[in-house]
This record gives sequence, structure tokens and C-alpha cells, in this order.
Amino acid sequence: MDNISAIYPEREARFKALIPFFVFLFFYLGLSIWAKDFYSVPMPVAFLIASASAMLLDRKRTLSEKTEVFARGMGDSNIMIMCLIFILAGAFATVAKAMGAVDATVLISRTLIPGNLILGGFFLISCFISLAIGTSCGTIAALTPIAAGMVNSTGIAPELMIGAVIGGAMFGDNMSMISDTTIAATRTQGVAMRDKFFTNLKIIIPAALAAVIIYWFKGKGTDANGTLPPVTWKHLLAVTPYILILAGALLGGNVMALLFLGTVAAALIGILSGSLTFWNALAEAGKGTLGMSETLIVAILAGGLLRLIQQNGGISYLLGKIEKAVSGKRGCELGVISLVGAVNLFTANNTVAIVIAGPIAKALSDKFKCDPRRIASLLDTMSCAIQGIIPYGAQILIATGIAKGAGLSLPSLPLLANLYYPWLLAAALLISIFTAKNKND
Repeated sequence: MDNISAIYPEREARFKALIPFFVFLFFYLGLSIWAKDFYSVPMPVAFLIASASAMLLDRKRTLSEKTEVFARGMGDSNIMIMCLIFILAGAFATVAKAMGAVDATVLISRTLIPGNLILGGFFLISCFISLAIGTSCGTIAALTPIAAGMVNSTGIAPELMIGAVIGGAMFGDNMSMISDTTIAATRTQGVAMRDKFFTNLKIIIPAALAAVIIYWFKGKGTDANGTLPPVTWKHLLAVTPYILILAGALLGGNVMALLFLGTVAAALIGILSGSLTFWNALAEAGKGTLGMSETLIVAILAGGLLRLIQQNGGISYLLGKIEKAVSGKRGCELGVISLVGAVNLFTANNTVAIVIAGPIAKALSDKFKCDPRRIASLLDTMSCAIQGIIPYGAQILIATGIAKGAGLSLPSLPLLANLYYPWLLAAALLISIFTAKNKND
């Protein structure tokens, strides 16, 4: 940790320092609503505008001093390590997909799941794929065309089938070792991914089981396996990098080392099986790292903006107000999920929500002596629950867009009503907070 506060002392707590947050919300959310397109305003531009307003608010320091504070925030060690993990995760996911790991996972999953359990089966397939590849959007993009094709042959309502895919995708977004949200939540709270994973299990297992039961009842009487190509040794070999990453992370391995080794393993398997050449593997790894560019830029700019707001007294002011509104560990946990949930609603990006809310949650956790593993789990879980039910989020937009291209009419309201897992996840989260013992309230 740098000693920026010793060089440029933090100012007194004041509401004025929070104005850049509102500038960000007005510029990003306001213009998006005006344009009727939540992806018309690039997130990095919104952060740059908000950062400029933060610099203008502080008239006691020179521009050089404010730039120094901003740069120190951008280069914070936690931010940089998080970015490095993002880069490695991007390379791994892209190389694994290029060598056929996603297609093999889908085929193996569909082969193992009986056709009369296809609705619950698609939820489980989506869970496994998103857990393996660490991206809900990628999972939805891969499975929605298949799910859309199943609608006509099974007679299952499209909102049920697509809802199962989205729900499973949010499961993996929350639980995967290489998910952006997992990386952000664990880094901001300073905990190991393995510890956060096992803490999370206590919350997600009841929600996932309830979702499977609901989808089983909803999908009874259908049969949709049809004729599938046989699973070969190439398919089994293709999924091994995912299994290695998951097993290694659960055993406590360093996530950066695991991602690097997983990328190498995926490339070697692709070359040996003939699905990749050496040059293809290099190109895909490069494409994967560059594909994380917006996430990296947003994380770095958010780090700089938060440091400016902190030095101007904004974080102290916000913490003071939250501390007056909450008491005890239970109140702290409710404050954390309320904060990250509200930020997620405004930004429509759960990774960004965690990056913004994470440092504040860490300060609250330290104040009320909460378990940091628990706080990391709450941050990730609440952000994924909210992200899975906002109609202007990337996940639902991708799913409805692909479904529309496949000729399916999928209005948002019926889809939201059939997104069982995110709603169940939010309910399980609240139950875990109110039923947890020893909250000192």
C-alpha cells in the first residue's frame, strides 16, 4: 500500500466530495435513458468525466498534485493484481473456447442429462459451463441458440427455456474462480478465492436446488435429446483445462499460476488434437487479453476516481452516514448488499459495482469486525442476483437479441417472471443474513 495520505493528507469528511458519483450516474445512466440504449455511453468515458469533476472540486491542490493522487489510485497494487488476473482469465477463456472446450462441455452435458429433464438440464448445463469459463455473457451466447432451437421441438415456453439459461449463467458468474466478479470481490476484501467459494456454497446451494426442482416440475413431459453425436476422447480431453483450473483453485493454488498453466494446457491440447495450430493458439491468447481491455480500463479509472473521492473526504462522509444507519454485523452486511445492489442498478455492470462498492465494504467490514470472506461472498452474490434480473443488463439483452434472431418473441416481463434462480439467490442471501448466528445485534 502506498503512502499517498502522508504526502497529500485526506481532507475532512464532506458530502461535496461525492458529487463525482452523481456526475457519473447522470452522464452514464441519464444519457443512456435519454438514448434508450444502456450501451450507448462507453463506461470508460463516463469514468473520465466523473474523474475530471473530482479534480475540479479540489481547489486546494495543484493539478499536478491531484494527478498524482489519481495515478496512485489507478496503480494501487490490488487494482493491478486484479487487472493481471483479468488478462490471464481472458487469454485462458479464449484459447479454451477456440480449441473446442465450450462445444465439448455442451455435448457432454446434454449427453449425460436425460431428455425428459431438458429444462432443468439446461439450467445445470448453463451452471457448469459458466462455472468453467467464468463468463455469464459467453455462456448465454453459446447456449441461447441451442435453447431457442429446443423451444419448437419441445413446446416449452421460450421464457422458461431462455430463463433457465440465464439463471445458470448467473450461477457461474457468481461461483467461477475466473469470473470477473469473483476476482473483484476477493481482491477488494483481501481473501482467497477458495475461501470465498466455500463461503458462497452455503448461500447458493439452496437457491440452485430450488431452481432445479422448479424447472423439473415446469419441464415434465418433454423429451428433447434427439440424436446427439457420440462423445469421443477429444471431447473429454477438451474439458480437462476447465477441470484443472477448478480443482487447482479449490486446492488453494495461486489463481494467476493456474490461469497461466491452464492457458498453456488448453493450447497444447488444441495443437495435439488438431483444432489449433501453434500460431492460432498465440493469436487466440492475444485476442483474449485484448478482449479484456474495457474491463481493465474501467477498473483502473475506477481506482483513480475512488482515490480522489477518498482524499477529498467523500468516503469518510459516506462511511459516517452508513455507520449511523447500521449497527452490528447484521446491519453491516445489509448495508453492504444495499450498497452494491444500488450501484449495480445504476451501472448495469456487476463487476464495476463490486469495484466501486468493494473498498467501502472493506472499511465497513473492518469497522464492525465482519468476516472478510463473508463480505466478499455477499458482494459477489448480491451483484449477480441484481445483474440477472435487470432488463437493461448485458445478459438479458444478449439472450433476447439472440432469441429474436432465432424467430422467438420474448418480452422482458414474462422473461423476468421466469428467471427463478436470480430471485431465489436474492432470497437465499437475505435469509442467510437474518438467520446467521452471533451477529452481535
